Amino acid sequence: MRDLAAGFGYLVKGQRWVARHGRWWGFGMIPALITLVGYAAALVALFFWTDDVIDWSTPFADGWPSPWLDVFRGALAVLFVGVCLFLAILTFTAVTLLVGQPFYESLSEQVDISESGTAPESGLPLWRELWIGLREAIALVIRVVLWGVLFFALGFVPVIGQTVIPVLAFCVTGFFLTEELTSIALLRRGVLLKERRRLLKGRRMFTLGFGVPLALAFLLPLVAVFLMPGAVAGATLFVRDLMGEEARADDDEDGDDDRTQPGYPAAPYPSSSPSAG
Repeated sequence: MRDLAAGFGYLVKGQRWVARHGRWWGFGMIPALITLVGYAAALVALFFWTDDVIDWSTPFADGWPSPWLDVFRGALAVLFVGVCLFLAILTFTAVTLLVGQPFYESLSEQVDISESGTAPESGLPLWRELWIGLREAIALVIRVVLWGVLFFALGFVPVIGQTVIPVLAFCVTGFFLTEELTSIALLRRGVLLKERRRLLKGRRMFTLGFGVPLALAFLLPLVAVFLMPGAVAGATLFVRDLMGEEARADDDEDGDDDRTQPGYPAAPYPSSSPSAG
């Protein structure tokens, strides 16, 4: 329980950080707004055809008597919508982070600067970071789709499919969200996907405490837009704890430090460069 509370605490701290640095909050919302427009149109169309998808996928139930047919297909419709939201939440974050790589990179750096006066640097050119981000995002989306298919199939199991499976889906969603959001700060520290997974699995409850509340909040699309900058800031603070990094003694609690304003250059931080392989 302590790790769950600590993980949630970093989510709150991230929102507080962007609240104290309002210009960075607006700066970080731009990529999320761009991505939201496309996702909103896709989800509206998908949910409009939910009943047709369920009818097509369950022809064996056509002859079932009422009310069992309606109950069965109604439960599957709810599960289908849940799986679509599961995929949308995770891919929304991945796409937003990819679209907003320069935005969130700068935001994450400023959080580090406000905490310790320096910001780790990967030493890689921007195009290499974008390539690594794209490659890791594709790998994550593949895993998300596989999990989504599994949860949809398990939804056919009576009772468990409509109770236990949605809870598990939110836990998996929370873990993946944390994995995505911490990628920016960890890549700057030379930590690639495989090692990132190992670190997060080593602090599983800590990770879920950060990611699951965010997954629940992200069910509301507009909330996702407003929380995204704070989620990136909180993920950076989360990473500092995960890596055992200490904050400087004279942290600027008032949020007036010029170094945390857009456009201020990040201080150099020695770091080993990750390979692109």
